[in-house]
Amino acid sequence: MVNINSIVDFSNHPIDDSQYIYKCNSYIKENSILVLENFLLNSSLNKILNEAKLLEKEAFYCQQKHTILLKKQSSDYDQDDPLNILMTSDKGCVPHDLIEKNSDLNILYQSDIFKNFIIKVLDLEKIYPYVDKLSSVNLNYYQKGQQLGWHFDNASFAITLMIQSAPEGGEFEYISEGRDSNKDFIDKDTISKIISGSEKPNKLNANDGTLILFYGRNYLHRVTPVESEIPRILVTLNYNEENNVELSENARLTFFGRV
Repeated sequence: MVNINSIVDFSNHPIDDSQYIYKCNSYIKENSILVLENFLLNSSLNKILNEAKLLEKEAFYCQQKHTILLKKQSSDYDQDDPLNILMTSDKGCVPHDLIEKNSDLNILYQSDIFKNFIIKVLDLEKIYPYVDKLSSVNLNYYQKGQQLGWHFDNASFAITLMIQSAPEGGEFEYISEGRDSNKDFIDKDTISKIISGSEKPNKLNANDGTLILFYGRNYLHRVTPVESEIPRILVTLNYNEENNVELSENARLTFFGRV
């Protein structure tokens, strides 16, 4: 039976150690992003990558036009208002129910050690999987020319595992200011400069096997278009702070092509 010790590199990332957890918690509080390089053991990374390549033919591809708040363009704003400029996001996605139950991804996602690490690092009370069978763990594929447009997340936090970075393009870019959702504040001037390219964002080139925790609700971010024939592949590990949550049927149709 596979367990988390054969998945996570505990020598570099002792996620069951209180001092290490405290260090990670302090870092993400200060920086709003936590990047854990070489989180996966090479043996586990190779297994997950092989699984991802086998499932790639099952991915459902969609393209969306959206604003930075993940909404449709509105006549209530000028077209050049930074809150109303349309971005493009397109990718392929494999839903949770196509991932083998004994996959390392499922073992990691369901592990009490891993969940406890996430809870303590992000200062949460509890976390729960999605009730629907599609949304908890997803494989995401960005083929040549595909991207994730500038946006703020609806969820308060995001957890991703880089499985295969693109040799060219597919870079994660973000800024550490621009919005305070609790105070309903958005810095349109800063956002306009980032979108126009007059100011440069932070860049993150994550190596394969890297775990990233990110507060995306207040930090504008994107993935630049992939420029290589080799796709960018990453996994999203999706939890909720409340029980019995499911992704809406419309969202499931949009991202997975079925409910």
